Amino acid sequence: MQSVDPFIELNNIGFKYDNTPVLEKLSFTVHEGEYLGIIGPNGGGKTTLIKLILGLLVPTEGTVRVFGKDPVFLKEKYRIGYVPQKAVQDNKNFPATVFEVVRSGRVPRLGLFSGFSKKDIDAVEWAMEVSGIERYRNTLIGKLSGGERQRVFIARALASDPDILVLDEPTVGVDIGAQKKFYEFLAKLNTDHLLTILFVSHDVDMVSKEVKTVLCVNHNLVCYGMPQDLLKEDVLQKLYGEGVVKVNHKEQ
Repeated sequence: MQSVDPFIELNNIGFKYDNTPVLEKLSFTVHEGEYLGIIGPNGGGKTTLIKLILGLLVPTEGTVRVFGKDPVFLKEKYRIGYVPQKAVQDNKNFPATVFEVVRSGRVPRLGLFSGFSKKDIDAVEWAMEVSGIERYRNTLIGKLSGGERQRVFIARALASDPDILVLDEPTVGVDIGAQKKFYEFLAKLNTDHLLTILFVSHDVDMVSKEVKTVLCVNHNLVCYGMPQDLLKEDVLQKLYGEGVVKVNHKEQ
């Protein structure tokens, strides 16, 4: 049964680095099963917003609630699977196999000094199967392509059996040819496994085609609603300024 209460709720959020405002008076809610694309210009506050939701930052004003609680003090942090920006590039030389990387995503659910149980290993196997990477289980992560590595880190996040999956610029380091399959994969996770997904992107055209809801942010809330709202001229101008040109991706 779908949860009635919001999974994520931000009320009149503001945040400053030193005395520089990054986010101002931003409010929205995310319910179970949402597939949300967060988009905006560089420096507009997208990554800061994600860190507030994760409890990595504390708002200067307003409140953040995740599963009804302040995320800073959320004990069940494993309920949020997070794939940070540039995870693909930063970890490509890490000397670990795909299985080892994905298994590490199970650690937040383990008790102190606990080993991996059959339940844990089953969760790792499921995450690799769903992500389509089980054939690479014994491969060093650095031997994979950017798109394959991205799936590994998503599988790592899925191994904790989260209710929310958060991805910051998930297609950075992924070649264009693999991006369509990647977005199909996210849509399948959302539809087939009822996973609530939030991802940050700068790709206006792709986001408008893929997600159920868009959140446009440029220090404050520019729009929150249907994907087609993102393509309105006034919204694009508020996000990127006068003279912005929308680029359409050709179908591969």
